[in-house]
Amino acid sequence: MTQNHLSGMEASAVSVLKRAVELDQSERFQESLICYQEGIQLLMDALKAVKDDSKRGHYREKIKGYMDRAEQIKVHVNQMKEDGKYHEQIRISEDATGYSYEVLFKPYISSALTEVWVEDPYIRHTHQLYNFLRFCEMLLKAPCKVNKIHLLTSQDEADSGQQSGALAELKESLSAHGVTLDLQYSSTIHDREIRFDNGWIIKIGRGLDYFKRPKGRFSVGYCDYDLRQCQETTVDIFHTKHTKTL
Repeated sequence: MTQNHLSGMEASAVSVLKRAVELDQSERFQESLICYQEGIQLLMDALKAVKDDSKRGHYREKIKGYMDRAEQIKVHVNQMKEDGKYHEQIRISEDATGYSYEVLFKPYISSALTEVWVEDPYIRHTHQLYNFLRFCEMLLKAPCKVNKIHLLTSQDEADSGQQSGALAELKESLSAHGVTLDLQYSSTIHDREIRFDNGWIIKIGRGLDYFKRPKGRFSVGYCDYDLRQCQETTVDIFHTKHTKTL
């Protein structure tokens, strides 16, 4: 391994672990745990390439410290889950970037995830339908085996068939990937909520529609949601062992 490669790996580890500490201090424990785990793995990879004994000792000490903290967080999170008291809040500020669906939902997706419920009254207009499509794509790419997605939304009475046609097309497309889309409409739905059958519940103030409209089709952020500016909103995360019965 070249020195430049090693330096790059060290820099990546420092960046990820710095983020882990920030999330830890903000009591966003599930997110911080993911970052600690990723940062520790980067440090361990770097350790394998280090030859200097004193530096290797320094790495081992750092790794042990971060592993100890990650284990404390894991125990704490598991206890809060067991007690039904887990709650964390993420505040997305106006014009913030870096909040794609992949980033926002990653800490709560696990190999145990197979079924998802989406309640959002505003999956009606073109950009909202695309948001839901991107959310489904995110689940297909994630390290889980989702086989059923439930969508409860409101029906656009003024629609000339765009909403129903788009969702029918998506249903067929998901079916080709082994995923069933269960679609239901409600005229009284108001709250927005996403539930995973691994116990996580994510409530986003604006639902899936928290991104700002890009300035144009060839503007940065049009395709990559990590670069898309957000509208101010609050995300509340809970955990329950009885998600399916809600």
